[in-house]
Amino acid sequence: MTSQWCTRALLPVGFLLAWATAAQPPAEKPRALDAAHFVEVSVDDPYLEMRTGPGRGYPITRVVPRGERVDVLMRRTDWYKVRDDQGKEGWVDREHMERTLLASGDRLKLDDPARRDYERSPWEIGFQTGNFGGGNVNAAYAGYAINDNLSVETGVEQALGNSSTSVLGTISLSHTFVPRWRISPFVDIGTGVVRISPKAVIVEPPLRREQLGFWGVGAKAYLSRRFMFRADYRSYLIFTQSAQNEDRREWKAGFAFFF
Repeated sequence: MTSQWCTRALLPVGFLLAWATAAQPPAEKPRALDAAHFVEVSVDDPYLEMRTGPGRGYPITRVVPRGERVDVLMRRTDWYKVRDDQGKEGWVDREHMERTLLASGDRLKLDDPARRDYERSPWEIGFQTGNFGGGNVNAAYAGYAINDNLSVETGVEQALGNSSTSVLGTISLSHTFVPRWRISPFVDIGTGVVRISPKAVIVEPPLRREQLGFWGVGAKAYLSRRFMFRADYRSYLIFTQSAQNEDRREWKAGFAFFF
């Protein structure tokens, strides 16, 4: 009796397990046509080389001919992991991915990771060196981006000339014309103070503290994630207490990072 009761009790359980197993779809190999999760593109070059890893040092394992489709799965810096219609995966560089086509026939547009990180990081700190009025200058600055085009910057500089040493403190407003370009030109305008220490010959001349104003132009080149090269030209006007103001020209270049 007991064994019959157990058999009858287990029959419904066995039936449910069999039904659940039959209801599960058979396992499928990875498919390229999964528009809900991946971007599908077609090869427009004569071929597309797939490598085993994100770098040119990795071997080529698959060559996808023109017209075939691949899925873009993920990105690592300027390399993209893709999967072809046979389920094989590999890595393709940014240059070749930009020459693939979407289903609409348009080129695949890829954002710049360096620019994307910059847009999310409003603070910028940099160090530069160059020439100020004929002497060497070393400068450091910090900036804060109000929006994509406008930023406020403050800086300190030391200029070593033949006849004097100058220390400048500045604050400026900078406008970047096309912030999404990898090399972005900008203009700035600002004011500040300068302390001029003349080099004594016989009698030590007095220190001078003067106000100044300036305008400038320059360009920023985004090299990698959170790192860029910057070059500036500025024209200074020093408002002296004498009858004639003084002009200074400055060229400087250096590197900056943002966070």
